[in-house]
Amino acid sequence: MAEDLVAEIEALEDKLAQAKASITSRFIGQERVVDLTLSALLCGGHALLIGLPGLGKTRLVETLSTVMGLDGSRVQFTPDLMPSDILGSEVLETGADGSRAFKFIEGPIFCQLLMADEINRASPRTQSALLQAMQEKVVTVGGATRRLEAPFHVLATQNPIEQEGTYPLPEAQLDRFLVQIDVAYPDRDTEKDILLATTGTEEAEAHQVFDGASLIAAQRLLRRMPVGDAVVEMILDLVRAFRPDDPSASDRVRDTVAWGPGPRAAQALMMTVRARALLQGRLAPSPEDVIDMAKPVLVHRMALTFSARARGEDLGRIIDENTGALLRTEAAA
Repeated sequence: MAEDLVAEIEALEDKLAQAKASITSRFIGQERVVDLTLSALLCGGHALLIGLPGLGKTRLVETLSTVMGLDGSRVQFTPDLMPSDILGSEVLETGADGSRAFKFIEGPIFCQLLMADEINRASPRTQSALLQAMQEKVVTVGGATRRLEAPFHVLATQNPIEQEGTYPLPEAQLDRFLVQIDVAYPDRDTEKDILLATTGTEEAEAHQVFDGASLIAAQRLLRRMPVGDAVVEMILDLVRAFRPDDPSASDRVRDTVAWGPGPRAAQALMMTVRARALLQGRLAPSPEDVIDMAKPVLVHRMALTFSARARGEDLGRIIDENTGALLRTEAAA
């Protein structure tokens, strides 16, 4: 059984390497972003991509849809977007014999990969329409519950809250995203490569590597990947250390963090460290995987106190400081 599992994991690693190569041929120089997005899909979760306009977020999602072989839909979120524009609605139809009946018209959410573009530009009412779909993989319209096709993933893009015309996502919806992915400006050499690759007569084309069934199989295999006791304990130590009312929390966390991550964050870390190990060609996750995935998994599941915000504190920096201290403690032990 162990030998079969190793062979399956190694075969999946080769397939993931092909998928990653196809994606990076079109989404250039953002390997970290690609790894985190693939990790979200492997874990069966959703990802929130945050960055300024024009950094390639939409291009990444479109490329993923092709490479992963998923039926994709795109919704441009705007302030006047209504929940029915996403979920669908019932319309009254008149038959040839004059009879009338309601017919449900599916919205764009009935797909396998939904791109929610600029999700924080829609009203809170419309944002909340995604909650049930993201968590339970069903939607309820007109009193009837309809199941979404598996696999189902939401990759949402978001402009920074500082920009005008945006609505901050509520904590309940943020917690539905497995990871938050920050898309930064490329460095000079990368930007040069992007210019040369995208302004000529031809562009690299993505090719399909997975399909819906093989992605589901990969997600099941990921859950079978063994995780050592030391890594499990480190995940628990890390998550609990960011809860200000926990005895293990540092004075800095108590002074800056209003509330910390819940059990769902520990579950997300448990899954994403496996995905990172897979993408790096390893058979089991290590403590370094926990440290690397801490910020993407935790940063949107925590909040600063009012005084910490006034001082200009940054959650990402606090996470880096505490994870680094934890790694040093683990190494010393």
